[in-house]
Amino acid sequence: MRTTKNLLPTYQDLEEIIVSESMIRRRVRTLGAEISAAFGGEEITAVAIINGALLFAADLLREVRQPIRLDCIRVSSYRNETRSLGKPEIVHSLTIDIANRHVLLLDDVLDTGKTLSAVVNLIKKLNPASVKTCVLLDKKGRREVDFEADFVGFSIPDQFVVGYGLDFAERYRNLPCIGVLKSHLQNPPEWH
Repeated sequence: MRTTKNLLPTYQDLEEIIVSESMIRRRVRTLGAEISAAFGGEEITAVAIINGALLFAADLLREVRQPIRLDCIRVSSYRNETRSLGKPEIVHSLTIDIANRHVLLLDDVLDTGKTLSAVVNLIKKLNPASVKTCVLLDKKGRREVDFEADFVGFSIPDQFVVGYGLDFAERYRNLPCIGVLKSHLQNPPEWH
């Protein structure tokens, strides 16, 4: 166990840690095995929603045992806010052909369901053989769209969390755990 004085300064910005680094490691390993079993020996085309799912995707895909093709899609829905700003905007779409491929869509957090629903609809228009979704975190209490992920790392309460790829104003992604950002830091003066 790390002591507070040995922690990165950004740990001090957390109210509490809700998913530790070791919990993430264990769950990612298990998810990799579950995904490998679900797809059998079929090649997977993984599509990561970046920037949030970048760390999760990198660790998870190393645990999957079949061939993988990887692409990324960029969606904007939070910008520098702690709540989704409405309809997600696809900023950068796929670059590889997914027709007749088994697609695994990866995201950091499923909350309102709007982003994953929009991206799944986009992917389905490209005629994949199948589409499954995997999220690191599921906030069921925030759901506005009827959507459930096929694979879920952790179900968490409706709190604003950062770390392990999740950010606030592009900060805190490098924390190896997931924690609740202190409320007074959720609306800071403009950072430069």
